[in-house]
Amino acid sequence: MTAVTLLLAVALDAALGDPRWFPHPVRLMGQIIAWCDERIRAICRSEWSLRIAGFALSVLIPASAYWLGRLLIDEASSESSLLGQAVGAGLAFTTLAGRDLWDHVRVVRQELASGNLPGARQAVAKIVGRDTETMPESEIVRATVETIAESTADGVIAPLVYLTIGGAPLALAYKAINTLDSMIGHRDARYVHLGWASARLDDLANWIPSRLTAGCIAIAAGLFAGQWSRMSDSWKILVRDGHKHPSPNSGRPEAAMAGALGIQLGGVNYYDGCGQERPRMGDQTRVLSRSDIDDASRIMLITYGLGLVLALAALWQA
Repeated sequence: MTAVTLLLAVALDAALGDPRWFPHPVRLMGQIIAWCDERIRAICRSEWSLRIAGFALSVLIPASAYWLGRLLIDEASSESSLLGQAVGAGLAFTTLAGRDLWDHVRVVRQELASGNLPGARQAVAKIVGRDTETMPESEIVRATVETIAESTADGVIAPLVYLTIGGAPLALAYKAINTLDSMIGHRDARYVHLGWASARLDDLANWIPSRLTAGCIAIAAGLFAGQWSRMSDSWKILVRDGHKHPSPNSGRPEAAMAGALGIQLGGVNYYDGCGQERPRMGDQTRVLSRSDIDDASRIMLITYGLGLVLALAALWQA
């Protein structure tokens, strides 16, 4: 991966996002994982057989994504170096989700601004897994801000990290790991055995990116507000609350965002009608408002820029 190729990939992400007509690799990964899930359950009955199959799945899907990406780039490069770079940039672009995140969040904000609470609930349901049917406005804002923070990590900064280290093939492998975790890496009765390996691998793959994201969010908060005290507040909440989340990674960017905005995130989330208490991060100094979505979105953009600068600096030094 060269600096020019990475810049082209980021430009494609900014321009196109995730058009539904495009045969996106992540959607293909999701279809393959769903197919494997059905076939595995037809064969494996015991807990241990599901665990072994889950481990195999967590290795084979990312490895296949890596080698297919490597093959496509090598084949294109054998025709011409320019074609190889173009294919590499095209594949790299599919691993970035900055524009797609921005577009989804913008719809939520527009529905809230127009006073269409049912529309806002439908819009936020597309980016969170919790129940949204009866969410009040403050909970819609909280869910959206939490998603912005977490998705900045796994949809922007983590792909930049893996693009920098190993180019598009490694970033595709990361997206496969991330997709596996989102689909089967749950602790419910259905996936506790099949998804255990995918969940642990996702924790490992996101360990560094999540912490790098949190640090960049803290810096971005200072740049956005023009007040370095905002960066200090973000860092303070990150250190104090970032470890409280049940995930070893998700709490870091969420805590940094809570401190950056001077709000409290976390609380009771409902899944299939059942409430689950999530650790509260940040100080409850005020009620969340629509403007918090705007501020979080802008901090996300600045964080994206900081991550890109770091990636380009690493590539130029290589």
